[in-house]
Amino acid sequence: METGTAVVPARHQRQELTGVVTSAKMEKTIVVKVTRLVQHKLYTRVMKVSKKFYAHDEKREARLGDTVKIVETRPMSKLKRWRLAQVVRRDTRVN
Repeated sequence: METGTAVVPARHQRQELTGVVTSAKMEKTIVVKVTRLVQHKLYTRVMKVSKKFYAHDEKREARLGDTVKIVETRPMSKLKRWRLAQVVRRDTRVN
């Protein structure tokens, strides 16, 4: 019988989401709108469902309208539980 050997649990795969930046006015924080398709349980019609996530943007590289990928992370504030992984596509419109 061995004593003192600890079993280290494997780290779970972090969730990744892709969405559009709806606000980049806060300091090092962006708001990302993620839209997904969901089938209605009763009527079986496919609907668009949107949800907004607050994500940490350390270098402030994301701008309004950009398509970004965010990754699940530790809680950074009351609402921020995501961080910016990469800017997938820049918005070409002039703001």
